[in-house]
Amino acid sequence: MTIARLIEGRSTDVVGCTVAMKVRDAVALMAERRIGALPVMDGHAIAGIFSERDVIYRLKDHGPAVLDMAVGQVMTSPAITVDPATPVLEALGLMTRRRIRHLPVLIGGRMAAFISIGDMVKYRIDHIQGEADALRDYIQMA
Repeated sequence: MTIARLIEGRSTDVVGCTVAMKVRDAVALMAERRIGALPVMDGHAIAGIFSERDVIYRLKDHGPAVLDMAVGQVMTSPAITVDPATPVLEALGLMTRRRIRHLPVLIGGRMAAFISIGDMVKYRIDHIQGEADALRDYIQMA
């Protein structure tokens, strides 16, 4: 299965922020939406990812002054991205190797979706459960 199937039917409205947005406003947006990361946009291009981890690491270095900094100063950049043709297991492996929890999905250089490791794990659990159900049915019919 590919990322395209995983994001099929999702809204293309991805919650994100800009490089110029203040950290305090981005944090408020994440808290309001109950999400752990935002893609950071510079026009139509993805400039990076802003996550809870970025806030924690920068708080250690800069203290509360980080809240008045621009997201572009504290985000993780460059963003690691995938395209819709990427197999789900390949994307999951990439996330595991790079120790990241979110991936922008790009089509022609533009962001089409923002997926999380939770999306991947849900897919794997559903897939494994489907296989287990099929095996159970097969055994009961034999």
